[in-house]
Amino acid sequence: MSRTLHITALRITALLAISLILSGCEKLLEPSKSVEVAAQGINMGHFSDNGSRAIIGSINHGGSLWLVGDGERQFDWNHSKEKTTLVAAAFSPDSKWAMSTDSHTLVLWNVETGEAHRFWTAPGEVLSMALGPKGDFALLGMADHTAVIFDSKRGGVKRRFNHFGRVRSVDLSADGKYALTGSEDQTAVLWNVMSGKAMQTIKHEDDVQLVRLSPKGDRALSAAKYDKAVVWNTSDGSLYGEIPLSVEKVKRGLRFSAARFSRSGRYLLVGRPDQRVQLWDTKTMETLAQWGVLKRDAWKPTSASIQDVAFAPAKKTYYAIASNGYIHTLKR
Repeated sequence: MSRTLHITALRITALLAISLILSGCEKLLEPSKSVEVAAQGINMGHFSDNGSRAIIGSINHGGSLWLVGDGERQFDWNHSKEKTTLVAAAFSPDSKWAMSTDSHTLVLWNVETGEAHRFWTAPGEVLSMALGPKGDFALLGMADHTAVIFDSKRGGVKRRFNHFGRVRSVDLSADGKYALTGSEDQTAVLWNVMSGKAMQTIKHEDDVQLVRLSPKGDRALSAAKYDKAVVWNTSDGSLYGEIPLSVEKVKRGLRFSAARFSRSGRYLLVGRPDQRVQLWDTKTMETLAQWGVLKRDAWKPTSASIQDVAFAPAKKTYYAIASNGYIHTLKR
């Protein structure tokens, strides 16, 4: 065997070994397609509800809007002439409007034209956001222990939801009637947007870092840092079930970094910081499929945290944004 062939064989063997380590000896599917959207990785990434577009906050190139199916960079979205470091972004349910934040300024974008519709100074440091129907209002998770309803087109805070810790994650139902907030006070709270009243409160044993609502608002996911992730009924707070993680993995900080319900709420797609994406059945709480995405460089001690996930228009097809700068197409 030549030296070149020997080195190639060693590299393939090493990559296979890495894949086995990543999968924990479980079968992981590979992406069917991967498109590079940032050369040096991203700070954040967010899909539209229909999976057709994605907002990417690149480490070196600022914000941009991408057509997911075509793998095409459509618009550059920065808050000034300099490249903006985006910390959060969101689309309206109809995917016609989008909002981005660098934590202190807010920009409402027209998705079709790519034009900035409104610029606003944020009412404090923004950690997370969701955008309501027609882009009329945004739900902002704040560092000052509140979540606020912000008027996207006229400006100003319309309603405030109080917590006792920073609000790390927020979401809205597709009709904009319900808001879900997750806080470092170890609670996930479902709110009535019109009345401002808390409807359900789920208590965790650590900081709640991720919350998601199904489009109809009937199911919710809340996941805490070193605690469990649960799917629950928003009408009465009863649990559908717990997404299991072994005690050892929870103690090491393995968690969920992204999640999205299917349109019916029956299925839940979750992303993790360890390069995995999983599809769950919310009725049986069983794993239907799981994928693994490789690191940009298999020889360096880096990973690829999943920033967002989405259900693609095609059946049994899904999307995932990884922190190392790729959008992956996943199939089963």
